[in-house]
Amino acid sequence: MCRTRATTGPATARGARRAERRARADYTGGVYGSMLAASVVIGAGSLGSFPRTELVLLLLLTSVVFWIAHVHAQLFGARLAQQALDRRVVVHVCRDEWPIVKAAFPPAAAVAVSPLLGLDVRGALWLALSVAVAGQVGWSVAAARRAGASPRLMVATASVNLLLGLLIISFKIVLKH
Repeated sequence: MCRTRATTGPATARGARRAERRARADYTGGVYGSMLAASVVIGAGSLGSFPRTELVLLLLLTSVVFWIAHVHAQLFGARLAQQALDRRVVVHVCRDEWPIVKAAFPPAAAVAVSPLLGLDVRGALWLALSVAVAGQVGWSVAAARRAGASPRLMVATASVNLLLGLLIISFKIVLKH
């Protein structure tokens, strides 16, 4: 005899809220955060005595600062005029903007593991930059897919984001860090 548990109560409500958040997920922060990470790598040409550690910290801390700035802008810009601030609104905005920080983790991890791959600091910078651009393209495709875009539109958004990433890479080449 097969037994099924009733699907009512707090656990189901949490699951429904999670599903709703996933359904209306906005990947803008992920695309933006990936572009930010790539820009940080470009600007990190003159790191000090511990370049890998400094770059990992720079990537993560810069993303946190930008996350805070975006949360502040949302809470005290658009939101304040539309609704009163309470804990629920603050948590919602913090969660919605979190992809900015999440997007910095793969490039930071790439820098952290670069010695295991036999890469010098310059190689670590290129790896992090490549991972950031790949993340930018990935976030944009995920956003298009979640929005129900056609395959053609998904290719278009991937192409635009790849071109933007290549533009950032060209800055790295021109600046010759």
